[in-house]
Amino acid sequence: MKRKGDHLEQEFWFNTKTGEVEVGKQTLAVYRIGPFQTRQQAERAYEILKARSEKWDEEDEDQS
Repeated sequence: MKRKGDHLEQEFWFNTKTGEVEVGKQTLAVYRIGPFQTRQQAERAYEILKARSEKWDEEDEDQS
């Protein structure tokens, strides 16, 4: 958990080895994707990464 202001904020991670969402850093970094603000975002980790990658590819093409 991260402290933000006066309260603790949970971070959600997707574990690529188990396919499960974790609260906080429970496993080795090599198996974690995140952090995400919500469990639902972490559950969609691969979908979010794919969309970000496609956006970066488009930005790279625009700069060429």
